[in-house]
Amino acid sequence: MKTKIFNILFVAGVALLGGVLVACNDEWKEEQYEHYISFKAPLNDNGVTSVYVPYTRHDDDGQPTYGRTGLSHYELPVIVSGTTNNDRDLVIRFGHSDTLDILNFERFGSPAYRADIVDLYYKDMSDYASYPSTLSIPSGQNIGLLKIQFDFNGIDLKDKWVLPIEILKDDSYQPHPRKNYAKAMLRVYPYNDYSGNYSATTLTITNADDPTNATGMETARGYVVDENSIFFFAGNIDETRVDRQNYKVFFKFVPDDDNPNIGRVELSSDNAEQNGFVNVGQTSYHIYEQMDEVQPWLMHRYVIISGIEYNYTDYTSVEGYPMEYTVKGILTLERQLNTQIPNEDQAIQW
Repeated sequence: MKTKIFNILFVAGVALLGGVLVACNDEWKEEQYEHYISFKAPLNDNGVTSVYVPYTRHDDDGQPTYGRTGLSHYELPVIVSGTTNNDRDLVIRFGHSDTLDILNFERFGSPAYRADIVDLYYKDMSDYASYPSTLSIPSGQNIGLLKIQFDFNGIDLKDKWVLPIEILKDDSYQPHPRKNYAKAMLRVYPYNDYSGNYSATTLTITNADDPTNATGMETARGYVVDENSIFFFAGNIDETRVDRQNYKVFFKFVPDDDNPNIGRVELSSDNAEQNGFVNVGQTSYHIYEQMDEVQPWLMHRYVIISGIEYNYTDYTSVEGYPMEYTVKGILTLERQLNTQIPNEDQAIQW
């Protein structure tokens, strides 16, 4: 009798377990979440998404893709979320987001209390960018690419440019309800062969009133001007200063006739009030590439600017008390490129 009862319970248990397994399997065939529409644009600590775009988009033969310099594009991923494939033909609508003012207020404060605080604000770069108002994502696909066109000619990167885009509501789909998923705040950094974050540990800054006490800094960012030029903010001035527009130092790279990887660098200033700017040194650059010893597919590309020496006057930090500085030393830029990726802007590991 006990054996018979055990067999009955065993069969019943197997049947119950089988039913549970079938139920679980059937459950996973169904959508576990909604097919929300969102951008792939995660925000950093500053509330924006850093995006690196070549100042000029080039074809494989090195010619400008759009016929002249300063024209480029970026493809922003648009995602259909969920645990199952998208089963509908979707037409997603896009428009300008109105959240930039809110971001600026939250990050930097109100000009009602300090008028010049607006010089730290992110600026809307919609005048330099355009994108389609709609994007089609066919059934069976979960990702589309919104192609954003840029015209960087005339842009001044002393300002912190942000492109705000929003997925608009529509009866045929639902933008992701989670905060910031349906909005992209793209902090766009156009780049050329020479721009980026340079190591500045071998650059010294000396005050004329105390020439024996030199200071330095860790990094210095070079911002694009055009295809062959960048600018730095003088000395240890950076984009956290409201008066930074007064202190741009331009570096124009002039390649050697026989070797584009070496040449001279011409330094200048565009501020007529910056009478203290004097280029003292004979500045030059050289570029070299080296494959990684551990990761053979990884290339290190270095741009080294040597012989930097210039004087400038800080005439705005302390009213009525101009301070003269000398900047001297070397700047080094390193880029890491994945040689397995043919598209250079995707190959660069930012």
